[in-house]
Amino acid sequence: MAATAGSRTQKIGSVFSRTRNLVRIGLLRKPLWLDVYAAFPPLREPVYRVPRPRYGRSGDPIGAVFYREDTVRARFYKVYGNGPKPFDLTQLNFKSTCQRFVEKYNELKEEGKIEEEKLFEETGKALLASGILLQRKGVDKGAAPRDAALQPQLQAGLGELQEKRKDGQEQPPELAGTQKESPCPS
Repeated sequence: MAATAGSRTQKIGSVFSRTRNLVRIGLLRKPLWLDVYAAFPPLREPVYRVPRPRYGRSGDPIGAVFYREDTVRARFYKVYGNGPKPFDLTQLNFKSTCQRFVEKYNELKEEGKIEEEKLFEETGKALLASGILLQRKGVDKGAAPRDAALQPQLQAGLGELQEKRKDGQEQPPELAGTQKESPCPS
Protein backbone atom coordinates (compact mmCIF):
# COMPACT_ATOMS: atom_id res chain seq x y z
CA MET A 1 0.00 0.00 0.00
CA ALA A 2 1.53 3.31 -1.08
CA ALA A 3 1.53 6.32 1.22
CA THR A 4 -0.52 9.09 -0.33
CA ALA A 5 -0.80 12.74 0.50
CA GLY A 6 -2.98 13.11 3.54
CA SER A 7 -2.37 9.59 4.85
CA ARG A 8 -2.14 9.19 8.58
CA THR A 9 0.67 6.65 8.91
CA GLN A 10 1.73 8.20 12.23
CA LYS A 11 -1.43 6.71 13.70
CA ILE A 12 -0.20 3.17 12.99
CA GLY A 13 1.91 1.80 15.82
CA SER A 14 3.55 3.75 18.63
CA VAL A 15 6.35 6.29 18.50
CA PHE A 16 8.67 3.60 19.87
CA SER A 17 7.84 1.00 17.21
CA ARG A 18 8.09 3.50 14.35
CA THR A 19 11.42 4.90 15.64
CA ARG A 20 12.83 1.40 16.23
CA ASN A 21 11.93 0.38 12.66
CA LEU A 22 13.49 3.57 11.19
CA VAL A 23 16.70 2.89 13.13
CA ARG A 24 16.76 -0.75 11.89
CA ILE A 25 16.60 0.25 8.23
CA GLY A 26 19.13 3.05 8.72
CA LEU A 27 16.98 6.14 8.09
CA LEU A 28 17.41 7.52 11.60
CA ARG A 29 20.24 7.66 14.09
CA LYS A 30 19.50 5.94 17.37
CA PRO A 31 18.02 8.48 19.85
CA LEU A 32 19.13 8.38 23.48
CA TRP A 33 15.71 7.54 24.84
CA LEU A 34 15.24 4.39 22.72
CA ASP A 35 17.31 2.11 25.02
CA VAL A 36 15.68 3.54 28.15
CA TYR A 37 12.23 2.98 26.67
CA ALA A 38 13.15 -0.61 25.69
CA ALA A 39 14.47 -1.30 29.21
CA PHE A 40 11.49 0.29 31.01
CA PRO A 41 8.43 0.09 28.76
CA PRO A 42 5.19 1.69 29.91
CA LEU A 43 2.42 -0.51 31.32
CA ARG A 44 0.16 0.34 28.38
CA GLU A 45 1.54 0.89 24.89
CA PRO A 46 0.81 4.55 23.89
CA VAL A 47 -0.83 4.01 20.51
CA TYR A 48 -3.35 6.17 18.74
CA ARG A 49 -6.91 4.98 19.07
CA VAL A 50 -9.85 6.50 17.24
CA PRO A 51 -12.07 8.05 19.88
CA ARG A 52 -15.41 6.32 20.14
CA PRO A 53 -18.47 8.50 19.73
CA ARG A 54 -20.34 9.14 22.95
CA TYR A 55 -23.98 8.30 22.54
CA GLY A 56 -26.40 9.83 24.97
CA ARG A 57 -24.03 12.63 25.97
CA SER A 58 -23.99 15.93 24.24
CA GLY A 59 -21.34 18.58 24.52
CA ASP A 60 -18.24 18.78 26.60
CA PRO A 61 -18.18 16.66 29.78
CA ILE A 62 -16.29 19.45 31.56
CA GLY A 63 -18.63 22.24 32.51
CA ALA A 64 -17.92 25.93 32.34
CA VAL A 65 -16.04 27.46 35.26
CA PHE A 66 -17.87 30.32 36.97
CA TYR A 67 -16.78 32.28 39.99
CA ARG A 68 -19.12 34.03 42.43
CA GLU A 69 -18.12 37.46 41.18
CA ASP A 70 -18.80 36.56 37.55
CA THR A 71 -22.50 37.31 37.99
CA VAL A 72 -21.63 40.72 39.45
CA ARG A 73 -19.20 41.37 36.57
CA ALA A 74 -21.80 40.38 33.98
CA ARG A 75 -24.38 42.66 35.53
CA PHE A 76 -21.83 45.50 35.79
CA TYR A 77 -20.95 45.26 32.09
CA LYS A 78 -24.64 44.99 31.18
CA VAL A 79 -25.52 48.13 33.15
CA TYR A 80 -22.38 50.26 32.78
CA GLY A 81 -20.60 48.82 29.75
CA ASN A 82 -16.83 48.92 29.29
CA GLY A 83 -16.51 52.59 30.15
CA PRO A 84 -15.19 55.54 28.20
CA LYS A 85 -11.49 54.66 28.49
CA PRO A 86 -9.59 51.54 27.46
CA PHE A 87 -7.74 49.53 30.10
CA ASP A 88 -4.24 50.81 30.85
CA LEU A 89 -2.32 47.55 31.07
CA THR A 90 1.05 49.28 31.12
CA GLN A 91 0.61 49.89 34.86
CA LEU A 92 1.46 46.84 36.94
CA ASN A 93 -1.14 47.47 39.64
CA PHE A 94 -3.94 48.63 37.34
CA LYS A 95 -7.46 47.86 38.51
CA SER A 96 -10.34 48.30 36.14
CA THR A 97 -13.51 50.02 37.22
CA CYS A 98 -15.26 46.66 37.11
CA GLN A 99 -12.67 45.10 39.43
CA ARG A 100 -13.06 47.96 41.89
CA PHE A 101 -16.83 47.55 41.67
CA VAL A 102 -16.60 43.81 42.40
CA GLU A 103 -14.26 44.39 45.36
CA LYS A 104 -16.56 47.06 46.82
CA TYR A 105 -19.58 44.82 46.21
CA ASN A 106 -17.95 41.95 48.10
CA GLU A 107 -16.90 44.32 50.89
CA LEU A 108 -20.46 45.61 51.32
CA LYS A 109 -21.86 42.09 51.08
CA GLU A 110 -19.56 40.87 53.87
CA GLU A 111 -20.72 43.72 56.12
CA GLY A 112 -24.28 42.41 55.72
CA LYS A 113 -25.95 45.77 56.41
CA ILE A 114 -27.47 46.12 52.94
CA GLU A 115 -30.17 43.91 51.47
CA GLU A 116 -29.21 41.69 48.54
CA GLU A 117 -31.60 43.45 46.12
CA LYS A 118 -30.20 46.94 46.84
CA LEU A 119 -26.55 45.87 47.04
CA PHE A 120 -25.75 46.55 43.37
CA GLU A 121 -27.11 50.10 43.46
CA GLU A 122 -25.52 50.81 46.84
CA THR A 123 -22.15 49.67 45.48
CA GLY A 124 -22.49 52.18 42.64
CA LYS A 125 -23.30 54.91 45.17
CA ALA A 126 -20.31 53.94 47.33
CA LEU A 127 -17.97 54.14 44.36
CA LEU A 128 -19.42 57.52 43.44
CA ALA A 129 -18.78 58.70 47.00
CA SER A 130 -15.16 57.54 46.72
CA GLY A 131 -14.71 59.52 43.50
CA ILE A 132 -15.20 56.87 40.82
CA LEU A 133 -17.83 58.01 38.35
CA LEU A 134 -19.95 55.36 36.64
CA GLN A 135 -22.11 56.09 33.65
CA ARG A 136 -24.91 53.77 32.70
CA LYS A 137 -24.79 52.27 29.25
CA GLY A 138 -26.99 54.06 26.73
CA VAL A 139 -27.52 57.19 28.86
CA ASP A 140 -26.84 60.43 27.03
CA LYS A 141 -24.42 62.68 28.93
CA GLY A 142 -26.60 65.74 28.37
CA ALA A 143 -29.84 64.03 29.33
CA ALA A 144 -31.49 64.36 32.75
CA PRO A 145 -30.71 61.59 35.22
CA ARG A 146 -33.17 58.70 35.46
CA ASP A 147 -33.91 59.26 39.13
CA ALA A 148 -34.28 62.98 39.78
CA ALA A 149 -34.87 62.38 43.51
CA LEU A 150 -31.52 60.61 43.81
CA GLN A 151 -29.49 63.48 42.34
CA PRO A 152 -29.66 65.82 45.39
CA GLN A 153 -28.72 62.94 47.73
CA LEU A 154 -25.72 62.07 45.62
CA GLN A 155 -24.63 65.71 45.44
CA ALA A 156 -24.95 66.06 49.22
CA GLY A 157 -22.96 62.87 49.83
CA LEU A 158 -20.25 63.94 47.41
CA GLY A 159 -20.08 67.39 49.04
CA GLU A 160 -19.69 65.84 52.50
CA LEU A 161 -16.91 63.61 51.24
CA GLN A 162 -15.08 66.55 49.69
CA GLU A 163 -15.41 68.54 52.94
CA LYS A 164 -13.90 65.65 54.92
CA ARG A 165 -10.97 65.49 52.53
CA LYS A 166 -10.42 69.26 52.84
CA ASP A 167 -10.38 68.93 56.64
CA GLY A 168 -7.21 66.83 56.37
CA GLN A 169 -8.42 63.27 56.19
CA GLU A 170 -6.38 60.96 54.00
CA GLN A 171 -7.42 59.53 50.69
CA PRO A 172 -9.00 56.03 50.90
CA PRO A 173 -6.41 53.25 50.47
CA GLU A 174 -8.08 51.87 47.34
CA LEU A 175 -7.51 55.20 45.60
CA ALA A 176 -4.01 55.88 46.90
CA GLY A 177 -1.62 56.15 43.97
CA THR A 178 -4.31 55.68 41.33
CA GLN A 179 -5.84 58.11 38.92
CA LYS A 180 -9.56 58.94 39.21
CA GLU A 181 -11.61 57.92 36.25
CA SER A 182 -13.77 60.44 34.47
CA PRO A 183 -16.91 59.61 32.47
CA CYS A 184 -15.91 61.73 29.49
CA PRO A 185 -12.88 60.92 27.34
CA SER A 186 -10.13 63.51 27.37
